[in-house]
Amino acid sequence: MPIQIGERLPEATFNVVKDGVQALSTADVFGGRKVVLFAVPGAFTPTCSAKHLPGYVEQIGQFKERDIQPVCMAVNDAFVMDAWGKSQSVPEGMLMLADGNGAFAQALGLEMDATAFGMGVRSKRFALYADDGVVKGLWVEAPGEFKVSSAEHVLANLPA
Repeated sequence: MPIQIGERLPEATFNVVKDGVQALSTADVFGGRKVVLFAVPGAFTPTCSAKHLPGYVEQIGQFKERDIQPVCMAVNDAFVMDAWGKSQSVPEGMLMLADGNGAFAQALGLEMDATAFGMGVRSKRFALYADDGVVKGLWVEAPGEFKVSSAEHVLANLPA
């Protein structure tokens, strides 16, 4: 069963590239702050590169005005996430988290099996809003869809 609103995010370790590969815990990313985590099935994939990540890059100011940190996550390695962020002109301050083995996606109950497409187990496309590690909003896409996890939809539907 997927994580629910009101539940605390599970413990996990993510990787980012910053002076080499740096490990970040769930507490490092979500502790003591408001975060919108948007997850994509894969870096450099069509919808993720053309719509999903660019929407958050374009709307980063709207999130910052609400004191919300936008964070992108995919089941890719830290070097791929770093290269994708650079290719997409991701601004300083937006984390590009690597959930390399999909452990966080699985702990959330939001993994998908993309082995039929040669991609292995990946994250579903979703967005969640957490305050100090507690889920306050969750938007999970239906397979093949890109609607409810967009930056615009999340901004319009953030809980008070």
